[in-house]
Amino acid sequence: MARVLIVDDDPAILNMLDELLQDEKYETILATDGNEAISIARSKRPDLILMDLMLPVLDGAEAIRRLKGDPVTESIHIIAMSAGANLRLHADQLPADSVIGKPFDLNTLLAGVALHISPQKMAANGQPNHDR
Repeated sequence: MARVLIVDDDPAILNMLDELLQDEKYETILATDGNEAISIARSKRPDLILMDLMLPVLDGAEAIRRLKGDPVTESIHIIAMSAGANLRLHADQLPADSVIGKPFDLNTLLAGVALHISPQKMAANGQPNHDR
């Protein structure tokens, strides 16, 4: 089962994404700030991180930079999420693999998640590899 780390400080969004991804048969891990996300990513090695940019303690943009600069976590795919104006401000400077604006379309989000989950990971776990 592919593992997704969801990082958001808004409990409503965190819970909605958690339920949505679990319904799609992803294993989810939750974090509410950038430092927690880095710690979890280093220990749990998720296949994908959904990272809000506006976070307490350590903002999402800096957390993404640190994750992508760390040999232990640099290969983990990251989708940055934020309100449109904030996302446009940071998008060109982020080393994220993809960006999505809030509010987001759930089908677009799910397509982005599926795109960034490693086809080899999915195949290794007996799940369909739609890239073949």
